Amino acid sequence: MDFDTPWKDIIEGYFPEFMAFFFPQAYAGINWSRGHEFLDKEFQQIIRESEFGRRYVDKLVKVWTQDDKEQWVLLHVEVQSQQDADFAERMYIYSNRIYDRYARPVASLAVFTDESARWQPDRFEYTLWGCHVLLEFPSVKLNDYRDREQELESSRNPFAVVIQSHLRTIASRKNADLRLQWKIELSRALFRKGYARQEIIDLLRFIDWVMMLPENLDNHFWNTLQHLDEVKTMPYLTSFERKAIQRGHDEGLQQGRQEGLQQGLQQGLQKSIVTLLIFRFGALPETITATITAIRSTEQLEQLMASALKSESLEAFIAQMPNT
Repeated sequence: MDFDTPWKDIIEGYFPEFMAFFFPQAYAGINWSRGHEFLDKEFQQIIRESEFGRRYVDKLVKVWTQDDKEQWVLLHVEVQSQQDADFAERMYIYSNRIYDRYARPVASLAVFTDESARWQPDRFEYTLWGCHVLLEFPSVKLNDYRDREQELESSRNPFAVVIQSHLRTIASRKNADLRLQWKIELSRALFRKGYARQEIIDLLRFIDWVMMLPENLDNHFWNTLQHLDEVKTMPYLTSFERKAIQRGHDEGLQQGRQEGLQQGLQQGLQKSIVTLLIFRFGALPETITATITAIRSTEQLEQLMASALKSESLEAFIAQMPNT
């Protein structure tokens, strides 16, 4: 199962909350009023130079410290899904290469999502002829939260829901009916905890992506969810979003099949954007639909798709549309 994309999305969207939940000492040392910056392109170059294979989730983030010097430093965050004998060595190599490139202090942090009760590396070291090399790094194991359900239930931090979703997905691997029950419970709890609208949408997306169900149970889940009193006035996405996107792509590709794949892709994106906007914000002005269907740049359409997913209002989406 692919946990890569939902973890990356939730960390990027809620990075301060991620740090506060898993690494409170580091969180307290960061001046959040200065903002933070993800250095994804720069880190990908470091990864390529290090000759390691594909990782689960890794992030390089520029942050400012709380001390009087107000210096910026770098956080290297890894979310690792399976045991890897080279993990600690990789953390050491990345730390060295990040420092070598930026000449700034580096804090290395690790989150382990595997099921092992014992594997949790937190250091790399070796000694040779009186020379001692050591990197110690804080690490968190999601498996350790299995017996802390009450703590997770009472926490309003979004990553309490992330952990619950992850652990219950593992626990229900062979029981789809149980996963359906837990998925409904977790989704309903989002409204009880009083999350803001965008938080609910983002967490529903994470829950839906991680806690995948067979199609019949998935349909049952969404039928149940949309009839909950808490949901009736709340636009939501995830499964319906993906189905709308897929339907739009299929229709567009079918229409454009006789005229070439590129045009089919563009038509698929156009239909996906329009369908998604209707799901989120209701009926669209004809001028908006006409503007979208007039766009011929695949790159622009992909950017609009991302905007349709993230915009908090139709007005915010319109503000990002190109003039055609």
